Amino acid sequence: MTTGLKSTAFEGNSFVYIRHLDDGEIRSLLPPDALDDVSDPDDLFVVASADGQRLAIVEGREAAFAAALANDLNPLSVH
Repeated sequence: MTTGLKSTAFEGNSFVYIRHLDDGEIRSLLPPDALDDVSDPDDLFVVASADGQRLAIVEGREAAFAAALANDLNPLSVH
């Protein structure tokens, strides 16, 4: 009997959430000079674990999804 297999995809811990960051939230999370090299601060997204821990802040929605997939994570969009 194989006990290590998961019966559904939702039993794993590999889901991450992709969410757009608004300007006020960005400024509260980052030091003032952190946005100097960001071309469009209105296009920042957070990649967060299922428990809400911020794993990354990424410029562009597509880049956030790509970063999750590159790390073998399953991204879900949160509005």
